[in-house]
Amino acid sequence: MKRRSVLPPMYLGIAIVVMVTLHFLVPVQRIIPFPWDLFGALSVALGIALNLRADKAFRNAKTTVKPFQKSAALVTDGVYRISRHPMYLGFVLILLGLAILLGSLTPFIIVPIFAVVMDRVFIVVEERMLGEKFGQEWLDYRAKARRWM
Repeated sequence: MKRRSVLPPMYLGIAIVVMVTLHFLVPVQRIIPFPWDLFGALSVALGIALNLRADKAFRNAKTTVKPFQKSAALVTDGVYRISRHPMYLGFVLILLGLAILLGSLTPFIIVPIFAVVMDRVFIVVEERMLGEKFGQEWLDYRAKARRWM
């Protein structure tokens, strides 16, 4: 498998920069006023917590967190009972929270675009690799846990 040099955290960083740039250059309209915009901090915190829990589960299972590397174990417990891809879900929650904190319309455009990019660039390939490596165990897990949430 061809190694990808741009990993998901870099996509997250780029998305954040684009969101902030859109907010300041083309805000269109403020849709979430103060103090309601502060609820975005909850989404950011939840996204970070989800990522930390997922990362810890991978470390405990002694398997790689890097996309496109062969997994040593299929992690199906903890946050992985809720979502097959809690790290990507955490990234989306971080972006959603940032969009709420910014409060203008245009940053929200980036959230679904980011989710689709993660799905097409990473998730589809990762799931194919997991199916090849873990076979029926993967199929059973896939039937129980949703891709996103």
